[in-house]
Amino acid sequence: MIGGEISMRAVGTTGVAILTVVGIAFAIQQSSLRATEPNAGSASTAAVDTEGHLRVPPDYWANYQSLGSWAIAADDGRGSKELHVVYASPGTIDAYRRDKRFPDGAVLIKEVFRTATGDMTTGTVSRAGALKGWFVMVKDSANRHAGNPLWGDGWGWSWFDATDPAKTTSTDYKVDCQSCHVPAQASDWVYVDGYPALKR
Repeated sequence: MIGGEISMRAVGTTGVAILTVVGIAFAIQQSSLRATEPNAGSASTAAVDTEGHLRVPPDYWANYQSLGSWAIAADDGRGSKELHVVYASPGTIDAYRRDKRFPDGAVLIKEVFRTATGDMTTGTVSRAGALKGWFVMVKDSANRHAGNPLWGDGWGWSWFDATDPAKTTSTDYKVDCQSCHVPAQASDWVYVDGYPALKR
């Protein structure tokens, strides 16, 4: 019996040791994954400096998620005159699905393209042509840049011509940017109905 008890204790101790090692390995793996996951904070850092100057993050194509797109009808009624393709910083879509609001530091980037329209087998088709520029918004729940004319109502706002993604041509968000967003005021100034990714 004594030998059996010792054997059972040894097996029990070995089992606990194995479970402990597996648990530590899992914790290290999860910690490592969290350390490499992009987050809204790092994305907003790439889009804005400490003084509140916004810019187009140089790596957004590689790291941001597609949020949705818009086609702006041509004035003559044939095809579209512009295409707007919108991206969200990593983690923004999941956070919005979970909390039904944009997380602090979230970055939204809208590419605005001129179009080329022509007849194809599917009908009249408009495709992206030359890039006109970018519209950038950065969520700012904490009002970090009070007094800066490009920040307010919970966001940083700026337009950038295609020739210079580092220097905005906007001078006052209320005049240059927000007027187009007034119909979307109730949904945090963003036309969320146009983004299926937020609803999945």
